[in-house]
Amino acid sequence: MAPRNEPLDVIKSRRNNTLNALVSSVPYIRWLGIGFDRRGDELTAVLPFDEKLIGNPMLPAIHGGVTAAFLEVTAIVELTWTAIWQDMEQGRIAPDAAVPESLPRLPKTIDFTVDYLRSGLPRDAYARARVVRSGRRYASVHVEAWQDQRSKLFAQATGHFLMAQHG
Repeated sequence: MAPRNEPLDVIKSRRNNTLNALVSSVPYIRWLGIGFDRRGDELTAVLPFDEKLIGNPMLPAIHGGVTAAFLEVTAIVELTWTAIWQDMEQGRIAPDAAVPESLPRLPKTIDFTVDYLRSGLPRDAYARARVVRSGRRYASVHVEAWQDQRSKLFAQATGHFLMAQHG
């Protein structure tokens, strides 16, 4: 159990190490280049622009599959982050990407519906997920993605997930 009055750098290090282990454990997240900006327990996903993400070079626009993957990854990471927060804060878990058995099991997607609101432009994209409902077995998450203006979404999604059972 983590001490109640831990130094701030120890707390931040534990949080950052846990998030990095979670994200780096999935090769597709690494290939897409998705990272997460963490402020306390709030996460913002960041998809840095890369030419390989372009689906239609005539526009150019980010590929719809990349957009959907970005939204789904954001939902899964947010859901996992929310689920492990208490255990991480108490020091009961310390995920390490080099030790696969230390990593939390990720939720499984039941369904995921994406609304493409406008073309994703050839620039960085951001997304935030909100857990709408989370139980022991099932969870619902809403995700919004934008580029230049938070109020001007280019895509949003709703997903339902089967939560990993810890045995």
